[in-house]
Amino acid sequence: MMRALWTAGSGMLTQQFNIDTISNNLANVNTIGFKKLRPEFEDLLYQTLREPGSYVHQQTQLPTGLQVGHGSRAVATTKIFTQGDFQQTENPLDLVIEGDGFFQIQMPDGTTNYTRSGAFKIDSEGSIVNSEGYYLQPRITVPQGIKSISVGADGIVSVMMPGENAAQQIGQLELATFVNPAGLSNKGQSLYVQTPASGEPIVGIPDTNGTGDVRSGFLEMSNVKVVEEMVNMIVAQRAYDVNSKAVQASDEMLQTANNLKR
Repeated sequence: MMRALWTAGSGMLTQQFNIDTISNNLANVNTIGFKKLRPEFEDLLYQTLREPGSYVHQQTQLPTGLQVGHGSRAVATTKIFTQGDFQQTENPLDLVIEGDGFFQIQMPDGTTNYTRSGAFKIDSEGSIVNSEGYYLQPRITVPQGIKSISVGADGIVSVMMPGENAAQQIGQLELATFVNPAGLSNKGQSLYVQTPASGEPIVGIPDTNGTGDVRSGFLEMSNVKVVEEMVNMIVAQRAYDVNSKAVQASDEMLQTANNLKR
């Protein structure tokens, strides 16, 4: 069997994975806080037929070697944490992080997940939660009957009560940063999970120690650029076509070899 069949086949599988990743980026073009993924590839094992620098004669050394590759494979999907565009909503509980950092979300099992999606709400108990009903951590409870609520750039949450002239502070937002945010694992629901590759979270109040500040009344949209993804899709499709041509050429060569006896 010709080696080229398997080599070109690995290239087709690689480009299929490339298209899968691009499709996921495009599907989340309007997902709040979504960060696009970039697929990365590497070449496979090489078979060395002649070592470079080996001697063919006592005084004759090969200047180059003879190697043949066996295709490519997907090796990583890197999350690109560039800032997405801001969309004004005028909802005081819609928050964006201008800079680095993640909101902390408490899961039902007590663990902490992380997100860039700042579309928060108030549940029936007055707690600030995300769209899935998970608590923002540290947990903040809003009193009943408030006139208004506001969130400062430093993460201080304040409310105005009826009959009062001064705002009352009810909580302090905290943000988490990571040494290697690309090492976080996607969980779905716009949530990330800490991994050994990401390192331990560094928790602090907004606008301190490299942590971004918080802006109220805005949402951070996806950082997916549609034109860029469409160009990547065209390149991947053409690469898939070229690899399929290599499979077709290998098949025709095998057919020619099979017909030599006739």
